[in-house]
Amino acid sequence: MMRRPELDHILNTMLDSQPEVSDLLFTVDRPLQVEACGELKPVTLDPPIEKLTPYHTEAIALNLIGENQWHLQDLMRKGSCDTSYQLGDRARFRVNVFAQRGHYSIVCRKLNTQIPTLATLKHPEILTHIPKEKTGLVLVTGATGSGKSTTLAAILNEVNLTKAVHIVTLEDPVEFVYPNVRATFNQREQGTDFDNFAGGLRAALRQAPKIILVGEMRDRETVSIALSAAETGHLVLSTLHTIDAGQTINRILGMFDPDEQEQIRARLADSLRWIVGQRLVPKAGGGRHPLLEIMGSNLRIQETVRLGESEGKSFYEIIEASYAFGWKTFDQAALEAYQDGKITEETALLYCSKRGVVTRGIDNMRKARGEMTSNVGSLRMKGIIESSTNGNATPTLTVKLR
Repeated sequence: MMRRPELDHILNTMLDSQPEVSDLLFTVDRPLQVEACGELKPVTLDPPIEKLTPYHTEAIALNLIGENQWHLQDLMRKGSCDTSYQLGDRARFRVNVFAQRGHYSIVCRKLNTQIPTLATLKHPEILTHIPKEKTGLVLVTGATGSGKSTTLAAILNEVNLTKAVHIVTLEDPVEFVYPNVRATFNQREQGTDFDNFAGGLRAALRQAPKIILVGEMRDRETVSIALSAAETGHLVLSTLHTIDAGQTINRILGMFDPDEQEQIRARLADSLRWIVGQRLVPKAGGGRHPLLEIMGSNLRIQETVRLGESEGKSFYEIIEASYAFGWKTFDQAALEAYQDGKITEETALLYCSKRGVVTRGIDNMRKARGEMTSNVGSLRMKGIIESSTNGNATPTLTVKLR
């Protein structure tokens, strides 16, 4: 039976195998693997393990779960469970153990132990307005692994340094462990401290917080309680797996019945403060770069949330028109990053929302730099002009192209 020191040795070896490891993967009939800069790479142990067996993955899973009966029951009943694991002082992991084809597989996401700041993340300065909010709803959106939790941690870190308030976090699992600087943190983990986000959020309203972090808006009940909290003087921070601001609004509305949506639109229009969308893209020269879509709240946004998008009143167009105020679409963020040399043209076109907008933007940048944007200027017409009367009084000209 594998013991914890053996597991820690394996995890340390995997972390040492590549720079910038983001995930550790354990799958039956595959070697140990790490994801670094978006690519899976095998890891060699001493003695070597060429392919993991069902025994290997089960032993690793049980060590990662430990004695938490809640997580073991989830794994048995639902086929997967989420937990966290602390590797000494070196790293923390968010762990998902799941069954596939009768065996267990494991993915460990490496979490940053050092709490980031908005400055170290090099996020736009406008995000410094978010920690100053008193009430309302702030959503950070994007795919898994796009850095949503990191951005929220930087926002809470800013609050911690500037405000003496009570903050309750509901996480799955706890990622960053915050020191109590000026703020007081109570960090609760799903599966250990509470059953589900809706129940944890309902309980949080009786715990006198000023700020509540909800790990994810997973269902209608969680969204409804979060809106109630935002309306009653709390600042609620959360995440959604959506690709942009418009889809975020539609996803929330889609959780409710059609006859409820008008009321939800009105509540959302009043409560919503910010939506920050994130995409992590390959950086020119290696590594990854975050592209951020940033939407705040103004009268046009509130009207569009209440009445729905229409011609000339889409969230995309409103954000685009508010670029001077610090808001930006993903396309504007991609063009900024391309202009600064942080990403290539290919990456900008691959990760943008509207390819035509970015193509035109790149062409305009090239024209401004005096570069050719097409080879039309190099085309020349070659031919012979022939003159004949063909028996008529008026001669005709014929051009024969070569």
